[in-house]
Amino acid sequence: MKKMNKLAKGCMVLASVAMLASCSDSFLEQDPLSFYNPGNTYTTESGLRSAMAMCDLGLKEMLMDGNGNVLPIASLYFMTDIGLYAKTDANFVMDDFANKITPTDGMKGGGDENAMSRFWDRGWTSIKFANTVLSYVDQVAGLDEKVRNEYKGRAYFHRAYGYYHQALLFGDIPLVTKIIEVPKQNYKSTSKDAIFQMLVHDLEFAVQNVPAQKDISYMGTVNQEACMQLLIKCYLVTGEYKKAEDMATDLINNHGLKLMDAPFGTSVPGNNTTWPVERNVVWDLHRGENVSIAENKETIMPILNFHSQSWINYPLMRAMCVHWSNSIIRDPHNLSSPTYNYSRNDGKYDEELDWVRALGRGIGCFRTSYHYNKTIWRYDGEEDTQDLRHNRAAGNWVEMEDLKYNNPASDFYGQNMTLYAPEDWGVDDKGKPIITKGQLLCSDTIRSWYPTPLYKVYIKDAAAEENMNANQFNGATKGTSCSNGDLYLFRLAETYLLRAEAKFYQGNTTGAAEDVNAVRRRANAKKMFTTVTIGDITDERARELYLEEWRQPELTRISWCLARSGQPDEWGETYDLATWDKQTGTDLNGGSYWFKRCTRYSIFNRGPIFSGKELNYQVDKRNLFWPVPNSAIIANISATLRQNYGYDGYDASVPMFTNWEEAVADEDKTN
Repeated sequence: MKKMNKLAKGCMVLASVAMLASCSDSFLEQDPLSFYNPGNTYTTESGLRSAMAMCDLGLKEMLMDGNGNVLPIASLYFMTDIGLYAKTDANFVMDDFANKITPTDGMKGGGDENAMSRFWDRGWTSIKFANTVLSYVDQVAGLDEKVRNEYKGRAYFHRAYGYYHQALLFGDIPLVTKIIEVPKQNYKSTSKDAIFQMLVHDLEFAVQNVPAQKDISYMGTVNQEACMQLLIKCYLVTGEYKKAEDMATDLINNHGLKLMDAPFGTSVPGNNTTWPVERNVVWDLHRGENVSIAENKETIMPILNFHSQSWINYPLMRAMCVHWSNSIIRDPHNLSSPTYNYSRNDGKYDEELDWVRALGRGIGCFRTSYHYNKTIWRYDGEEDTQDLRHNRAAGNWVEMEDLKYNNPASDFYGQNMTLYAPEDWGVDDKGKPIITKGQLLCSDTIRSWYPTPLYKVYIKDAAAEENMNANQFNGATKGTSCSNGDLYLFRLAETYLLRAEAKFYQGNTTGAAEDVNAVRRRANAKKMFTTVTIGDITDERARELYLEEWRQPELTRISWCLARSGQPDEWGETYDLATWDKQTGTDLNGGSYWFKRCTRYSIFNRGPIFSGKELNYQVDKRNLFWPVPNSAIIANISATLRQNYGYDGYDASVPMFTNWEEAVADEDKTN
């Protein structure tokens, strides 16, 4: 634990340094991390440790930025099969991505809309941190070769993690592998295929040289197992399915890891008076307090965000939970705000109806889809209520109808909420009912009526708990003490699902089913598969990895893998490797696997709807990849970067590197 604290302190110190080197509009800023002479700063082992700590910190800063409303990770779910942007009162509602996302507009750096441009900027920053280590590690005198290779391996991991997501979000992008002393403004793009070939090369080195977790006295820095997990994903992209399967098997069997199958660690229940949670393994698995403890054998690598060291506000309950306390919701006698977030010192407070401490404040910036909420839990016409990930009886899952009206002014005080009026009520001045039987009692169901996977979003808000005036329980916040917002970077359940993919692409659907079942068995799911489709595997990823996986880039990866493997999707359709990423339009014909899942499993491209206001959720086939920001393209004044297919500025004739070694060799050429 002492060494863990030292690691975290290193991140904290380097955070101030990073402020001086934060990325602006483009990857073109090549300044090292510090204003100090890099030849003096990074040619010592202490300098390397500081740079590496900043790399570790970057894993967290990708997903959380201290914003009080919307988390960056939500942007990775807005255009997917399992979620939608839901903050319907925003000035810029993110519904029509097909028309609102362009190279010059629509991608935001944070705030209440999206963090799409933040991923571009922060991705390059993380790559720069890693390149700083790789550029100077050989200049550090006196390093044992084994230690030197450990630094290189960890830096390769961080660079690969950055490029993995940059390439799956932004497609063909420049390859930057070193800190360049002379400004370079003649970058060419490198094909995503070539980038992934480099990632495989680098991660194979990392797997051989980074120590296993058992040989590291703290958690929170890159270990061999994390390198293996990322390499498995890259093997899938490059079509090396047997290598992916074998490495997943090694990781599952030989590294002291196992799926947790019984309660462990600290329970950290929510408000059990209002909403009891029965102790269970799935609840315990997702408590931030348990992510990094030695008892948790499922953790491959965590992202640390606990106590005061390098801590970042993580308002998960606020951002991702339904907006249940507002005037949009009425009771059956037309009372607005019949459910309210009362503080404990409010005269209207009732401990048995204290939903704000049970569920969090919830402002509904992101909502889950019908597919995630309903479809994926149904088999053979029956809903699986015993699966712990969908289990209301255990307290892990909360439907809106589970909430009870807590406004004493309501005639239905203490009764369960209802979406539709059960009967006619009242008479207006024309003699007609004020409320008619069957009338919708929520005027914005996009934002204010959907279930909550409580086990995934609940964080005990320590700061709010110590303040009796608090009525804003948001998640990992900071008062006298900090709430625990530790997260998983990788855990073993995903390894099983990655191995299932590898087997599926090789035609072994029975073996793939066995791996999916391993995850389902731990969750106490009712149905076990004898064979699986890619849809079954992708749905299981949604059930198991919600708010852990980067959903859109993972769907892009799977789309690419399907095209390369030639295997069919769940509808029997196959994809052409030459065209899977080169389609445009909002019609429902064609498109990638990502596009089909968006349009068949969610409400995208089905026409306008009214939910508080008129909304038109649309995605274009080209939105498979986000556009390369025009600011980066125009900053590269001595050469032309490629824009992604279908966006303004796309030109297939713009040259790019298709061999990563050639791209690396070109980095020293500034004209």
